Amino acid sequence: MVGAASDPVAEVVFYAVIGCWCIFLITFGLRARRAKSQETKRDRTAMAGLFLQSVGYFAVWLSLLRREQFSAIVPMPQFAEVVLAVLTVAMAAASVWLVNAASRRLGKQWALAARLVEGHDLISDGPYRLVRNPIYTGMFGLLLATGLAMSRWTTLLAASAVFVVGTLIRIRSEEKLLRQAFGAAFDEYARKVPALIPGIY
Repeated sequence: MVGAASDPVAEVVFYAVIGCWCIFLITFGLRARRAKSQETKRDRTAMAGLFLQSVGYFAVWLSLLRREQFSAIVPMPQFAEVVLAVLTVAMAAASVWLVNAASRRLGKQWALAARLVEGHDLISDGPYRLVRNPIYTGMFGLLLATGLAMSRWTTLLAASAVFVVGTLIRIRSEEKLLRQAFGAAFDEYARKVPALIPGIY
């Protein structure tokens, strides 16, 4: 419920992030329908990672774990709140763009599961020049933006930790398949391009 001391900056951020989520869900749904191809190999371990990523998202959305609606994540000067608001909305928008650009580049190879398909290619251009797993980078950015827009900071930290563990499981599972399929070519790509966050990992 919105209190009398509703923060207009926080309100704008909240609705902007919700708008980014709407775009994400619509485009994700359309892409999921189109991305069909013959599977040749799958690693089911990645499903545990998907589960943990889902728990992270669930935590930042769960109303019981949210802060008072339309309030700042922590008390701060108005200038700092505006700067954080701009960064949060920019992160949400950039994350949606990154996920869409990466999944579009994958084409029929895109899937929720860790798998190889007939004629599987090693994609290393477009968003894949920046990080090896740009979809997960974008998903993490969207989780952070959502948490900054509506969660308590403690919830955001916990959700981020769970999400990152799930992401690492999925990365390891998927890259195991790619390494088996592409060998030295994938190893060379992995040496040059970080897995998730440029300059960090």
